Amino acid sequence: MRLFNKALIKNIDWWLVSCYIVLIFIGWMNIYASIHSTEVASIFDLAGRSGKQFIWMAASIACAATILLVIDPRIYDSLSVPVYLAVLLLLIAVIFLGTEVKGSRSWFEFGPVRFQPAEISKISTSLMLATLMSQFGFKMSRFRNFASVAAVILVPMLIIIAQSETGSALVYVGFIFVLYREGLSGWTIFLLGMFISIFILTLTVSPYAAILVLAIVASLCNTIYTSRMKRWCMYYLPAFVVLGGLPFLLDYLNSLTDNPDTFIKGIRPEFILLSVCFIAIPFILFRAYRTRKPFTLLAVMAFIAGVILSFSTEFIFDNVLQDHQRQRIEVLLGMKEDPTGVGYNVNQSMIAIGSGGLLGKGFLHGTQTTYGFVPEQSTDFIFCTIGEEWGFVGAAAVIMLYVFMIARIVISAEKSREAFTRIYGYCVACCIFMHLFINIGMTMGIMPVIGIPLPFISYGGSSLLAFTILLFIFIALKANENHNFR
Repeated sequence: MRLFNKALIKNIDWWLVSCYIVLIFIGWMNIYASIHSTEVASIFDLAGRSGKQFIWMAASIACAATILLVIDPRIYDSLSVPVYLAVLLLLIAVIFLGTEVKGSRSWFEFGPVRFQPAEISKISTSLMLATLMSQFGFKMSRFRNFASVAAVILVPMLIIIAQSETGSALVYVGFIFVLYREGLSGWTIFLLGMFISIFILTLTVSPYAAILVLAIVASLCNTIYTSRMKRWCMYYLPAFVVLGGLPFLLDYLNSLTDNPDTFIKGIRPEFILLSVCFIAIPFILFRAYRTRKPFTLLAVMAFIAGVILSFSTEFIFDNVLQDHQRQRIEVLLGMKEDPTGVGYNVNQSMIAIGSGGLLGKGFLHGTQTTYGFVPEQSTDFIFCTIGEEWGFVGAAAVIMLYVFMIARIVISAEKSREAFTRIYGYCVACCIFMHLFINIGMTMGIMPVIGIPLPFISYGGSSLLAFTILLFIFIALKANENHNFR
């Protein structure tokens, strides 16, 4: 513990603190707007969500002050391992002992208070990553170090998925940007994006289209890396043009006969494509071995992994994902229309945002808000309240506040002299960014509805408290560093 230190206070990033205060105040007003009615007449009414959120705001500000003025920031590095393990135990325990809320067993309930361990898991994982990656001699290129970091991220992520909290688990994908900053190859991020694209292409078009695109991208990446673009244009490009027309040729041949037992009827184009690729692969590998091109081997392995994913997509979609998750993905990808069912929330949210116009309808004057057309409007869909009542200008201002906060965290982290502070700062920025991107994306219909709060704004005590702790630990670390190195 430490006493009140005037010199240390001067080194606090008051811009970040001010941004935090403005965001939670905006959240409080919009929570009240989303539940405003004759039954909840006052914003301070403790029977309503705005009154309860005010209590959580006071508790969060008190917690922030304690982190800044009382707790010694040097303790976070030494406590990261026991805190991480303790949170893992909580994540496991909540599956068996927690309360089920909307199909997810991820909450502990203590009287009127609910607590979600998945929220504080972001803090413990960030601290653990900072401790692990700031150790002397750590290199992301070493398999042992990479495996350790991957385990730190994947273990809580998989446990949270087991709680049916896919949205909270998806936030952990953002940590890949932290790993990239600390030396992870950019090809890893590219592969992740490619595999997501393969999954979507297989669902929306066909396995053939997904495998063909994968083959083109894998060959192009290898060609660019080995500087053999002329060879690719001479040999690969014509082959891909022919293979691209194969489904149309088969459809034409099928149209020439009505006999369902003909040989042509049973041919699947993806199997022809795979046959061509797997005949070519041994020759490609042999040439790579002779010319000492190890990247070619990696490209072939990525292609094979993508093929396996493509043929596993249907099984994953039908047997791994839950019904509501499948329905939300189908609506998002345009595979089916459901404006009154699964797509109702998103449609009403977009109507609310669009009706706000440039300057909005005014505080407490939103019709979609007042009449409760958008479910979960004070939590997951609170951004549509901002869009309707504050308009484009207000919504853009809120987004700019987040952009400013994230950019300032990243810049401050990059200037840090201590690796622990730098890595933790990047973790904080990634967590806030992922929540911001997913939440606003789902309210505007460009992301599936997965139930994730807007940081500092959405209603919820455990979310507000967790993000407050996450942010102010970084502010305290940075203030302490500036104080020591001034």
